Amino acid sequence: MMSNPSRRNFLRGRLSTCRSPALHPPGAHAGFLQLCTQCGDCSRACPQAIVVQSVSGFPELDFSKGACTFCQDCMRACPTGALAQDDTPEWPWRASVGATCLSLAGIACRTCEDGCGERALRFRLVTGGRAIPLIDTDLCTGCGECAYVCPAGAITFTVSQPGQEVQA
Repeated sequence: MMSNPSRRNFLRGRLSTCRSPALHPPGAHAGFLQLCTQCGDCSRACPQAIVVQSVSGFPELDFSKGACTFCQDCMRACPTGALAQDDTPEWPWRASVGATCLSLAGIACRTCEDGCGERALRFRLVTGGRAIPLIDTDLCTGCGECAYVCPAGAITFTVSQPGQEVQA
């Protein structure tokens, strides 16, 4: 769902109003919604301050504030076990680049590639001066650094299978 951004959002680089599904903190498992009491301990424990209370009251990651270092402080702070360090499946979220990507519009921008410490993002040049972003899901950790630095707000997160190369 694309809409025309407001002048304020355009000047702040927030060109997309689309939201990804809720990204609960690392350690959230199948019983997360039943166990979470919305106490906010995980939010207060996050040294990057990216765990925020959503409108629904449940904690979510807000990559506009920074990236996740997977330090597990939120898990250790959780009194109910909603964020468990044991028996938690691998973090399933991987970056996905949307249509508002500046490189897709022919504007030279590689901030996501520069910000990715894992080197999961790269660009393939195509005719017309455009560059198509490619994401290697084997290398992407889902930390959110690319989303944090993206001036267009073009990066969202989806559940991807390892071994895929995702093209915008």
